[in-house]
Amino acid sequence: MKKKRTAQEHSAKADREATPDGAPVEGAAAAASAATEAPPEETADMQALKDRLLRLQADFDNYRKRTLRERNDVYRRANEDLMQELLPVMDHLEMGLRTAREQGVQEGVCHGFQLVYEQLQAALTRFGLSPVDAEGEPFDPNLHEAISVAPSADVPRDRVLVQTRRGYRLGDLLLRPAQVVLSGGPAEEEADAAEAVPADAGESSPETDA
Repeated sequence: MKKKRTAQEHSAKADREATPDGAPVEGAAAAASAATEAPPEETADMQALKDRLLRLQADFDNYRKRTLRERNDVYRRANEDLMQELLPVMDHLEMGLRTAREQGVQEGVCHGFQLVYEQLQAALTRFGLSPVDAEGEPFDPNLHEAISVAPSADVPRDRVLVQTRRGYRLGDLLLRPAQVVLSGGPAEEEADAAEAVPADAGESSPETDA
């Protein structure tokens, strides 16, 4: 009887040594399985945080693009206002140079003012200003402002005969259209087009005379 009890004690001791802290084998396996499986609440929280992060990234990207667009708009408007103020200065320099040469002013003086004009034009070009030269071009109402029509034997009808004021662009924006005189074609064609002989209203019909 004593031998049998001793064998049972040895068996129980072996079982306890096979499992840590004396826990049953089935309990240890269940604990390991539970540890490997993430709780549903933790998975849902992580997904919510991930969605929130994505939304924040999208909001920041939209904010950055909007800020850049607004800054470019402010920069463009500031340049546009400045160019509008400087265009009359360009016009007067150009007219002054043309008049000086016509009046026979010393070439050295004309050359000096020409250099100043070209330097100013180059500085404005670096900020996006470009001229709209229209002379000899077909009339384009989007770029040209017609102020009159004149006959011409050399320039075809509806082409720019003379440019009286240069137009300018600021990037893709038309800052000022070119003022132009259009060609009406040869003088005889213009006269033929304008000629219209009205019927003689003074003639009376036979019925009236009767």
